Amino acid sequence: MTEPTRTDKRRHIVETAYGLFKRVGFHATGIDRIIAEAGVAKMTMYRHFPSKDDLMVEVLAYRAGRFNRQLDRLAEQAATPEQKIGTIFDCYGRWFRSADFHGCLFAHALAEFGDPAHPVFQAAVRQKNGLKRRMRLILEETMPADAAESVSAALLMLLEGATLMARMGRPDAAIRDARSAAMAILATRERPQ
Repeated sequence: MTEPTRTDKRRHIVETAYGLFKRVGFHATGIDRIIAEAGVAKMTMYRHFPSKDDLMVEVLAYRAGRFNRQLDRLAEQAATPEQKIGTIFDCYGRWFRSADFHGCLFAHALAEFGDPAHPVFQAAVRQKNGLKRRMRLILEETMPADAAESVSAALLMLLEGATLMARMGRPDAAIRDARSAAMAILATRERPQ
């Protein structure tokens, strides 16, 4: 058997920390627990991540990358802007019903790190702004930029609210109602004034 590469170990640490952070929380998960569950030496951990903040930011980037790749694949299957937005809501619905659903890691990060200057807070904000920007660019295909900005903000609020409702134990109703509201907003905006 070959020795794992440095990249493999780094990824393993990130994946281990991701699993812990989403289930237990950022503050409640100590470096020693991550080291133990990842089965790496302290020196290996600190060679890859000099601080816990560095690791947390990397975990958020890892999760954002997975999410963005998933949305990219889904967007290729949809033709119209309305269908593309619908696929985002459908993706959330599948996530809500998955065994892997523990609420939004980025929302947890924002709640645990309230200082806007903290790198974890900033990483979470980047992801949320990235999702809003994705929806805005989709919407700009059918509406003026200022309207797309406003509608994308409303859609993000619907997704965030649905995520909270799903975490409260109502995943099907949460996504059904959020998707219905999103489609109603889009239909209203697409009608001639």
